[in-house]
Amino acid sequence: MKIRLALLTFALAAVVAFAADATGKWTWEQQGRAGTQTLTLTLKADGGNLTGTLAGGRGGDVEISDGKVNGDSVSFNVIREFQGNKITIKYSGKISGDEMKLTVEGGRGPQEITAKRSTT
Repeated sequence: MKIRLALLTFALAAVVAFAADATGKWTWEQQGRAGTQTLTLTLKADGGNLTGTLAGGRGGDVEISDGKVNGDSVSFNVIREFQGNKITIKYSGKISGDEMKLTVEGGRGPQEITAKRSTT
């Protein structure tokens, strides 16, 4: 019985150790109507939950919603309002070290972005 408990504890520790750290600031650049814009995503992971804000771009700063972390996978939504219409933009992807590769769906259609962890 003690061996099973020890193996279970080790397995759970291994899962936690291999989970990517989403907490922090992530930045990327994208083309907008006003030229190149830098966007900053500030995230906080708490277990499987992910909260944060997206700053930059049209519409100003916005809270993320439905944020989830599972191992190295992340997903969240950003809801923007333009001319009285709400648009949900879905982000999903994987973290590898100091890089987060995301697929963005909504708004202009599917896009691939690579965000880098900010050291500031």
